[in-house]
Amino acid sequence: MFKQLLLWILGGFLLQAIQIEIPTPPESIDPTQEIKAPPAILSLLKRSCYDCHSYQTKMPWYGEIAPISFEVKSHIKNGRSALNFQTWADYTPQRQQKIYQGIVDTINFRMPMPLYLTLHDEAKLSSKERHAIKAWAKGLLTPIER
Repeated sequence: MFKQLLLWILGGFLLQAIQIEIPTPPESIDPTQEIKAPPAILSLLKRSCYDCHSYQTKMPWYGEIAPISFEVKSHIKNGRSALNFQTWADYTPQRQQKIYQGIVDTINFRMPMPLYLTLHDEAKLSSKERHAIKAWAKGLLTPIER
């Protein structure tokens, strides 16, 4: 029994050596590259989306403890690669349109992710806030994309 406990403890410490790296933000971020949105919408995006979709990630304490860190950092890495609101100007107009459509399609059901919301009450969006984000994104779609 003691040996098993010791092995579990040792395994837990060894697991900490395995880390998923998320890209570090550039030393300076050009604010002109960030997505342009009305202040109310930008505030909602920053509150509910920027942890995974920008360089402004607020890493929680559990985000550094394996194996939970694997999940947290993988979500951040994937979120930034799918969309980074702070590098918006780097996207082609076609890519921006796809993202607007993605926001329209996911804001009511999948984003922010339900698991994320269980630990981040402040990121929860009311139905009115979700509707506002959806209406904003839908309003920016070109007629072909609608």
